[in-house]
Amino acid sequence: MDHPGDTNLRTWTLRWMALLAADTRDQLAWLGEWELEIKDVLEDVELLCRVGEGLAERGVFDSTALRDLRAMGRRLGETGDDSRVGFWAGSLATDPVWDDIRALARCFLLTTLGDWRQPLPRPVRPDTPGH
Repeated sequence: MDHPGDTNLRTWTLRWMALLAADTRDQLAWLGEWELEIKDVLEDVELLCRVGEGLAERGVFDSTALRDLRAMGRRLGETGDDSRVGFWAGSLATDPVWDDIRALARCFLLTTLGDWRQPLPRPVRPDTPGH
């Protein structure tokens, strides 16, 4: 990891992947009362895929992880406009895209860390002082 910032970007990627790989009930518990719009989550995950691809191209993640990132990006690209409306909590258990993303995130973590079960990142709410 010679490129400036790769360590932080790798950590950010792994934290997002841990959240995406988690069971639905754990994702909902993580969200709590926080209402995230689906379009915002999708935009963040699409960015995650692009950043992850760049990290893989620099050798931070291996070629198998790169394949998983690209598959995730393709799956997100298949979502229609109707899948981008509403709150993430409401779609986690009903929209099959999240099952697919969950499976791909688990593959990515299994390849990268040896186990998909990772601690969820500490939620940082927009109304948290200092953020």
